[in-house]
Amino acid sequence: EKQVFQLRAHMYQARSLFAADSSGLSDPFARVFFISQSQCTEVLNETLCPTWDQLLVFDNVELYGEAHEMRDDPPIIVIEIYDQDTVGKADFMGRTFAKPVVKMSDEEYCPPRFPPQLEYYQIYRGNSTAGDLLAAFELLQIGPGGKSDLPPIDGPTDMDRGPILPVPLGIRPVLSKYRVEVITLEHQISVLPGAGEPAHGCPSHSPHAALGNQHIFTSQDLPENELLHPPLNIRVVDCRAFGRYTLVGSHAVSSLRKFIYRPPDKKAQHWNMTG
Repeated sequence: EKQVFQLRAHMYQARSLFAADSSGLSDPFARVFFISQSQCTEVLNETLCPTWDQLLVFDNVELYGEAHEMRDDPPIIVIEIYDQDTVGKADFMGRTFAKPVVKMSDEEYCPPRFPPQLEYYQIYRGNSTAGDLLAAFELLQIGPGGKSDLPPIDGPTDMDRGPILPVPLGIRPVLSKYRVEVITLEHQISVLPGAGEPAHGCPSHSPHAALGNQHIFTSQDLPENELLHPPLNIRVVDCRAFGRYTLVGSHAVSSLRKFIYRPPDKKAQHWNMTG
């Protein structure tokens, strides 16, 4: 018995990806395979923690079998991560697998199953781990009323991104503004908090120079849920002639939880003092 579905792949972010370029970074994109269809996210340049924030919609997916089998045991989704090269084909960086949450046409689109929540999927490169993918997948049956009966895609919209759909509200994490500050004793250091713009330390021309504390800071929009924070990636580079840089080494601070400072609640303080 033929069943027709729409697959929605909510590709939000990846973290701690494989460094495919000599710079210690990559230009990653994800390709999602489901049955006989595949789609790609956009390419994000020079990052190991890309925030694609992109919804991929697979229309008219035809599956054969009993309805209850489709709901309880849907086909596997394959997600592959690639590094986009300027010349030649893209380099394979890793692969992961996922099962979508399935909604049949006679079911309500409501909690606790819907909308689906973002989950981390371990990425593998051969037998080695190669990062994590933060995504959600839902498979929605198209009933007699057609696609008009499917739950609407609930914004936001971004005119600057053209046809690219962002991850809908209710699935995307709630973001807050953070100020990331790093104090360094030696140079040269590039700090890359998540997928944002890097903040750079100043170059030192002596391998043993310690010119006083270097205060590096940048602002980032990060999820309020600390478990969804990307790692803090630190690269140490050697400054060469003509503005060239050679990677010396890198380090990732996987969890920022112990470094988070929350300013005291002024209202609560005032109440304690006056009450």
